[in-house]
Amino acid sequence: MHPPAPETPRAETPGNETVKERLNSLVAITVAVLAAFMGITKVKDDNVVQAMQQAKINAVDTWGEYQAKKLKHHLAEHSLTQLDALQLVAPTNAVPQFKALRQGYEARVIRYEQEERELMAKARGFEAEYDKHNYRDDQFDLSDAALSVALGVLATASLANRRWLLVLAWVFGAIGIIMGLAGFFRLNLHPDWLVNILS
Repeated sequence: MHPPAPETPRAETPGNETVKERLNSLVAITVAVLAAFMGITKVKDDNVVQAMQQAKINAVDTWGEYQAKKLKHHLAEHSLTQLDALQLVAPTNAVPQFKALRQGYEARVIRYEQEERELMAKARGFEAEYDKHNYRDDQFDLSDAALSVALGVLATASLANRRWLLVLAWVFGAIGIIMGLAGFFRLNLHPDWLVNILS
């Protein structure tokens, strides 16, 4: 009796690949694509956050300048009131001096009112800029969240060997990519209801 001949190993071909191997290949490709996209959106989101911080700093500084101007305005108005009171008891030869002082304070009041309007408009402009950046930051945050969920589901799909989990991961991945592209291209895509829940 002859010993059995050793089996020759079969060459691996795509047709011989098991279902699990195919699933793991799809998971690996999806992870690579989503991770690369996340890396790119993270860089852009960090730049948006820096712009938000700068806009907020500018707004706070401008409102502070506005308050200082408002205080000077009130002091000038208070000085006018005091001048009026002093003029009642001052000798008549001091009237020209009071008139010159009054004109100076009135000019200051007019100047401060103008500067206050300009500072208010400037501060509101910085606040609008902050809101614009915050809108985009929300888009990137939602993208990051959806992509993170997709990566978590992908790991489970690979471990559990479930194709429907791969499909679910693709759905979350697609949402993440769409929101990331909306942030990149400044698209008007912003699920306010979801942002309000997560805020």
